[in-house]
Amino acid sequence: MARRIVAEGLGTLLLLVVVVGSGVMGARLAGGNDAIALLGNTLSTGAGLVVLIHVFGPISGAHFNPAVTLVAVLRRELGAADALGYGAAQVIGAVLGVWLAHAMFAEPVLQVSAHVRGGWGQGLAELVATFGLIGTILAVSKHRGEFTPVAVGLYITSAYWFTASTSFANPAVTLARGLTDTFAGIAPASIPLFIAGQLAGALIALAVFGWLLAEDPA
Repeated sequence: MARRIVAEGLGTLLLLVVVVGSGVMGARLAGGNDAIALLGNTLSTGAGLVVLIHVFGPISGAHFNPAVTLVAVLRRELGAADALGYGAAQVIGAVLGVWLAHAMFAEPVLQVSAHVRGGWGQGLAELVATFGLIGTILAVSKHRGEFTPVAVGLYITSAYWFTASTSFANPAVTLARGLTDTFAGIAPASIPLFIAGQLAGALIALAVFGWLLAEDPA
């Protein structure tokens, strides 16, 4: 269990290095063109996710996401005590990842985002983003488990562009991105709406895909 918790923390740390670092690099190179900055952020995040899930999946399952861990608990694939360890590691790893990205790019390490992402549409977008992420994980892992890392990376790459919120889909990532005033940041006041949408999306996906993927009785 110690190795699994460290894997969750380290994997989430590296995920946030990818998300925040590529956002900083994209914004610096884009010359004020947010579309180009988002494209760079998207490609790096999607590719990074595929690699990180392959690396840490055999150790911890590569959740990197409290919403994914919550679904695993409700599906009785993970005990509550273990899930608390996963969640703590994910949040701590995410925050450390933001700070590491800041240090690499010579940004102030301690920041608070001023990037407001408000309005019901943003919350709905996070519900849709997380619903799709959980559905992807549940369906693909059931029928083509070896393809799950690629499917998740491709889904997030797409969801960056088709959701109004750019698809955070992860409460730990959302909390940590409140601590960066760079391209990837989110103002703390916007965080509760995002997390509410994410948790709702995860629970709805669990119900819907649990029914869709249920085995017919013999």
